[in-house]
Amino acid sequence: MPPLVVETPESLQQYVGKEIGVSEWFTITQERIAQFAEATEDRQWIHLDRERAERESPYGTTIAHGFLTLSLISRFMKDVIQVSSGVGMAINYGLNRVRFPSPVRAGSKVRAKVVLQSVKEVERGYETTFAVTIEAEGSEKPCCVAESLVRYYR
Repeated sequence: MPPLVVETPESLQQYVGKEIGVSEWFTITQERIAQFAEATEDRQWIHLDRERAERESPYGTTIAHGFLTLSLISRFMKDVIQVSSGVGMAINYGLNRVRFPSPVRAGSKVRAKVVLQSVKEVERGYETTFAVTIEAEGSEKPCCVAESLVRYYR
């Protein structure tokens, strides 16, 4: 599905309360999990030791870090929305209500559904709140839910 393209941050107002879009599927490889473990120095066996995970983990394999899944929100947002003008820069302003209801097994495909919750004017721009639900293919529960705050500055 192509991204929603809006002219300016102000024009986002008409989408408040609506689903903006669904991203493309993205595969979480064991290599990506290992790279994230190195970058964050979180080398817990549940993420890196496939044989042990097969024996001892309730998931039967290694799983992605929750923060790896969360960090993909920026990537998924590019899939679902673009503001074509009136923006000097867009920044990740923060997150609210982050939860990881289910694991992401190595090799899984994930995608995000994005709903625009609010748009408010701030000095030199607009602050938006998006409800982001990341789901893993074939899983009944989402693997990550969060409110993502993005500021669009003129």
